[in-house]
Amino acid sequence: MLWRGRRGSSNVDDRRGISGGGIAAGGGIIGVIIYLVYTFLGGGDSSTIPPVLPGNTSSEMTAEEKAADDERAEFVKVVLADTEDVWNKLFAEQGKDYPEPTLVLFRDAVQSACGNANAAMGPFYCPPDQQLYIDLSFYEDLQKKLNAPGDFAMAYVVAHEVGHHIQNLNGTADKVSRLRRQVSETEYNRYSVRLELQADFLAGIWAHYAQQKNILESGDIEEALNAANAIGDDRLQKKSQGYVVPDAFTHGTSEQRMYWFKKGYHTGDLGQGDTFNSSDL
Repeated sequence: MLWRGRRGSSNVDDRRGISGGGIAAGGGIIGVIIYLVYTFLGGGDSSTIPPVLPGNTSSEMTAEEKAADDERAEFVKVVLADTEDVWNKLFAEQGKDYPEPTLVLFRDAVQSACGNANAAMGPFYCPPDQQLYIDLSFYEDLQKKLNAPGDFAMAYVVAHEVGHHIQNLNGTADKVSRLRRQVSETEYNRYSVRLELQADFLAGIWAHYAQQKNILESGDIEEALNAANAIGDDRLQKKSQGYVVPDAFTHGTSEQRMYWFKKGYHTGDLGQGDTFNSSDL
């Protein structure tokens, strides 16, 4: 992705040098595969996350590691700015204003309106404060532990979390949240899958318009699809426990996640993203 020298978003709260309030946290995403079965890329319930194991913290970085972390920070700021451009345009076409979300960068642990969170959760979106939360060490785990390298894999993650922001603004997230108290866990998981797949679709919508700005490079979409494939519930479960439990899916299979990202990317049509009434699931 062509990003250097381009506008970065000003809607960024960089807390990387601030303590997470004494929350126990390990370096990066410890036991990443196990944790990601519980919650990944937003929409998860932080109360279901097991306690983080003790270990070295990501604040104990070398000068080289800090430089790499700072470069990742600049990159995600540019990606966030690109999402602002796209969603401001699409909302304006509907005669609406787009309340831009804030991206919170943190290390190890953070306090949000959704409660205390740690790096083991991976990136997430918090509806009450309309903020995206990312510990940038996640991107190392994405590359090294999930075999999903590339800057556009990182961009896909940001765009997915912004997708949850869109769902919060249009009331979809709240409707699904209320179902948690009305249906069984298995049934609620099915709604959660559709919510997450729609966020993948919305990430694809962003990629569609990003391509029109001529900022995508050869291989970028493949990087995003590889990341979507790597974080499918079936693949994560198989890797963490050796078998798959479909009733426990909360984000969708690898095939489903790739399908809905591609659908958003190829069509650029918001009307094609009704995962809740789709016969493709």
